[in-house]
Amino acid sequence: MLLVLNVNNTNTVIALYALLPDGLTGDLRATWRISTRQGQTADEYGILIRSLLQNEGVESTSIRGVVIASVVPPIDWILRQFCERTFAQKPLFIEPGVKTGLPILTDNPSEVGADRVANCVGAFHKYGGPTIVVDFGTATNFDVVSRKGEFLGGAIAPGLNISAEALFARAARLPRVEIRRPAKIIGTNTVDNLQIGLFWGHIGLVDSILERMIAELGPDTKCVATGGLSHLIAPQSKYISEVNDRLTLEGLRLIYDRNRAARNPAQVEPQIARTSGA
Repeated sequence: MLLVLNVNNTNTVIALYALLPDGLTGDLRATWRISTRQGQTADEYGILIRSLLQNEGVESTSIRGVVIASVVPPIDWILRQFCERTFAQKPLFIEPGVKTGLPILTDNPSEVGADRVANCVGAFHKYGGPTIVVDFGTATNFDVVSRKGEFLGGAIAPGLNISAEALFARAARLPRVEIRRPAKIIGTNTVDNLQIGLFWGHIGLVDSILERMIAELGPDTKCVATGGLSHLIAPQSKYISEVNDRLTLEGLRLIYDRNRAARNPAQVEPQIARTSGA
């Protein structure tokens, strides 16, 4: 089995893929979403993820590979310890030097987030190019893949939840409201006003950026949404034609396949004596 972790600032998405006899990845077996907590130790990760695997009838000894995209550097070393202690595996982190098959044509390729790389790898494999991936997470990312499968760059905007939190924090008389599609466009109370401004304001931001990107890339550009809020926002966009919840995971799976032959066997000696200070 292959364990895939997409570690973002708010949530961590975990996936389990079958590994075929030739070493290639097979079908998706299960996915889970947990909170990302920087204070969590390697042992706590081990307890939690072993429990998730056991609920699927999978023993930790079945994990033969781990691939990780992380945009939270302070916990990367904890994740490495967790993988070595729990699965006796050295994880493959998406970082400079890893074979992705994605030429990165930005000013500083090393600063591009691992999740953005995985999104573009998955998008080009499934949809070709040019494609724009809109990832609705803590931030709303726009990632642009060329017709040749190159990462051209993109844009980063505050995510919908961040915008809402900033508004609630700075305006003492405004209440917290549920983020959802409002029933009307002219609000008649404070809750309506907030929901209309947050929801339709974010859609306006998204479509304004997409309109300008499509004008530069060409009218055959495909726009795909992923991320936790994609199902809420994408259906109201004029330009997003598809939602793909598994895009990042699929990109990570593909990157693992592209690196498996180049890597030495990833196993390490199981650690019998464990410390609790991770």
